[in-house]
Amino acid sequence: MKAQLQTAVESLIEKLEGWFTTTVEMIPNLLLAILVMIVAYFTAKYVRKFVTKIASKKISQDSISIIIGKVAAIAVVAAGLFLALGILDLGKTLTSLLAGAGVVGLAVGLALQGTLSNTFAGLVLSFKKKIEIGHWVETMGFSGEVIDINLKDFTLKEADNNMVIIPNRTILENPLKNYSLTTKMRVMLECGVGYESDLEKVEQLTKQTIANNFDQVKDPNNVEFYYTEFGGSSINYLCRFWIDAENALEKLKSKSRAIIEIKKAYDKEGINIPFPIRTLQFDSNLSVENADKFQEEFSNN
Repeated sequence: MKAQLQTAVESLIEKLEGWFTTTVEMIPNLLLAILVMIVAYFTAKYVRKFVTKIASKKISQDSISIIIGKVAAIAVVAAGLFLALGILDLGKTLTSLLAGAGVVGLAVGLALQGTLSNTFAGLVLSFKKKIEIGHWVETMGFSGEVIDINLKDFTLKEADNNMVIIPNRTILENPLKNYSLTTKMRVMLECGVGYESDLEKVEQLTKQTIANNFDQVKDPNNVEFYYTEFGGSSINYLCRFWIDAENALEKLKSKSRAIIEIKKAYDKEGINIPFPIRTLQFDSNLSVENADKFQEEFSNN
């Protein structure tokens, strides 16, 4: 028993000594492998910037240039990893990893169906010329400037400076309004004037006011003006005109400016913009005696 124990201890010591010797011998290779990975990491950062810059000169979509830069960086890191494994003489390990990648990839693909669908949707969005970084879009109740299109999500910056992150798949599956695809937008303004107003004068004054304050209009005849209804307290109209704008914020500013200038013009000409009022009329036949008589008849019944 004592001899067997001594043999086991000697065998263990021999193995530990072998491992120690191997570790000491591998230290230079290990340090070199770590150095290779560090160099690959920093090289990947510069490669990403360089490739993105070169791609942006050839491709108009910024999102595609960014993705190409990221792919180039990943390729550099992967090359560094393979080189480091080769230095450590882990070629067989690398082969085993590649052999098992197919099975693992299938399992991961089934588990990450949503993530993969967003990835492919991100690729599709990146190659869409009608959706680019810097465009002002509206989708699913959110409106803002496209800040980023990556392989996971779609980022909007709203007018109030809040960021909205939307999955790529959702963008592809839902309608999207892109304000930046055209350089013109139509401003629609609804208002009402009093029943005592000269309607022809109101129309002429409104058109002239819009033409005087918007260089894009110039001619009053380019302003559309339609009376729409006899309202409860005013005669209502719809005024429409085109402006040079590429986002909803410019359109909103133009509408605000038009309201201010029209109000000034109406005040100067004495044109009334009425607000809803209620008139209470008491018939002369209603008197205290009639009220008492009605109350007496009601009590008898």
